[in-house]
Amino acid sequence: MPAFAGQTRAPVASKSTYRVETLTTGLSTPWALAFLPDGSILINEYVGSMRIIDSEGIASESLLGLPEISHEGWAGLFDLALDPDFEKNNRVYFSYTAPSGDPESPNIPRVASATLDVKGLRLKDVVVIVDSDGQQEIHFAPDGTLFLSGASASGDGQDLSTYAGKLLRINADGSIPQDNPVFGDADTPSAIFSMGHRDVSGIAVHPETGELWMTEHGPRGGDELNRIVPGANYGWPLISYGTNYTGEPVGEGEARAEGLIQPRYFWRPSIAPSGLMIYSADMFPEWRDNIFVTSLSGQHITRLEMDGDRVVAEERLLVDRGHRIRELRQGPDGALYVLTNEESDGPQGTAELLRISK
Repeated sequence: MPAFAGQTRAPVASKSTYRVETLTTGLSTPWALAFLPDGSILINEYVGSMRIIDSEGIASESLLGLPEISHEGWAGLFDLALDPDFEKNNRVYFSYTAPSGDPESPNIPRVASATLDVKGLRLKDVVVIVDSDGQQEIHFAPDGTLFLSGASASGDGQDLSTYAGKLLRINADGSIPQDNPVFGDADTPSAIFSMGHRDVSGIAVHPETGELWMTEHGPRGGDELNRIVPGANYGWPLISYGTNYTGEPVGEGEARAEGLIQPRYFWRPSIAPSGLMIYSADMFPEWRDNIFVTSLSGQHITRLEMDGDRVVAEERLLVDRGHRIRELRQGPDGALYVLTNEESDGPQGTAELLRISK
């Protein structure tokens, strides 16, 4: 029998000892965070604000200079990432939806970069990197290329004519790396790095092995943790460990098929995974190489103990706080910094930035 609802395959890990402190309150659906060299924290809020939180936990007003952001339907300001050479160029990358001017299709999923003026609380020199199909998650690889991914709840994961349901790999200027895989009947690489994804919610690169990991929302059940192989097909919508929201099976109702990659771990029922992180610091030596996944509907953080690329134990953190957990990052001090979200039907502007430490 599972030790708790939603546990699939791994036993429960030993209970961790940690403390939680609230650094900042009054945030509005914060989505992503990054640590600036001066110790402050840059955050994106889905409502369309980018703010800087200082060392006292005080959040600035929204930065000036953001491009126009659409809020039609599922649209807003999403992920962010600092340029690997940020200390030299002050460039920050972010994903958002731009207004299209077309009432039938009002949103353009877009990734852009800009120069961050910290003292002036302003973005300058905004440059559009790519317009795509639902790309929300962004993550720099160690070689300076940029991984982008997003949602495809329909059958687009198998359609090579669209970027929906794909993981993309591009250069920071938007060009295509020549060592990308070649798909289908193409003769040259495209931006597509892997395919068959449903709704990618988190991307992380192992700091030592370089392995690329992703989390994905399943339909009703079947949330996944995947290790990404270049050129591979992860199966959506041909296979899934979940079912459609109508109760109908996904595809032929199979969870496996020849030539399609299996998840390294899955959750059923859903936890609604969001942020993804691999721990590598010294504050919690017992957590080193563990994978952390935030949960929206499950309202917790999942800690996964790993043996290579295999999950061997699972623990759930913050289960008693009753918050939707959007994102987490390892701080320069080795602590975990966590963004909560409000309930969609509850009071807004009540989300928090938390710190988990010894």
